[in-house]
Amino acid sequence: MNTQFAQRLFRSNGGYAALVLRVPVGLVLAAHGAQKLFAWFGGYGLEGTGQWLASIGLEPGYLMALLAGGAEFFGGLALVLGLLTRPAALVAAFTMLVAIFSVHIGNGLFMSNNGYEYALTLLVVTVALAMQGAGRFAVDNLFYKEG
Repeated sequence: MNTQFAQRLFRSNGGYAALVLRVPVGLVLAAHGAQKLFAWFGGYGLEGTGQWLASIGLEPGYLMALLAGGAEFFGGLALVLGLLTRPAALVAAFTMLVAIFSVHIGNGLFMSNNGYEYALTLLVVTVALAMQGAGRFAVDNLFYKEG
C-alpha cells in the first residue's frame, strides 16, 4: 500500500478523546441504521423507511433507505471498532447532512420540534473523527505503524 495514502487513511492524532467520541456515537448510529435496515428497536425496516423517504421527496425511497441505513449501521459499527474510521466518519457525516437539510431544518434547532440539534451534533462529531482519525485502541492502528 502506498505509505503516504496509508498514513492519511490510518494515522491519527486523536489519542483517547477519539475513542470517547467513536464508541457511543458509533453505537447510536448503528442502532439508527438497524431501525432502517432490519426494523429493530422500533424501526420500520427498509420498506417502511423507504416509503417515508419517498413521501418527503427522497426517491427512490427503498434505495435511499438502504443507503442511509447502511451508512448508519455499517459506518457506526466501523466507528465502534475504529476500522476505516475516516471513510466511515465521512459517510456518516454526509448522511447527517442529508438528514438535517431534508428532514429537520424547517423545524428549527430543538429536538422537541423534530429540529436539527441532534443530527448537527452527530455531524460535528463525525467530522471531527474524519479529521483526527481513530485515536488509540482502534483497528486502524493495526494497519499503520510509524517508522
